[in-house]
Amino acid sequence: MDAQLKRGMLDVCVLASVADRDSYGYQIVKDVGTCIEMTESTLYPILRRLEGSGALEAYSVEHQGRLRRYYRITEEGKKQIGEFLLSKDTVLKVYQYIEERNRT
Repeated sequence: MDAQLKRGMLDVCVLASVADRDSYGYQIVKDVGTCIEMTESTLYPILRRLEGSGALEAYSVEHQGRLRRYYRITEEGKKQIGEFLLSKDTVLKVYQYIEERNRT
């Protein structure tokens, strides 16, 4: 998959993974990994970028004597998911166009 396309999808997948419950890095990697490949080294820059844009908020909770950083979606993050979902028809049209012209 093209790196730029994957990057945009990973951002939205991360937002979707925390849309219904707050989560932490390792769990997000596991959750997102069910639909697209992701490693922790890929995740953390995404989390920082989404937090910087206001799409996520982070907080820490003690877990087994260590602090675990949790992430929660904000209204801005929900808006980004909504905008992504609105582009579904356009994305499908692009795929159909490419498929139709790439038949062998």
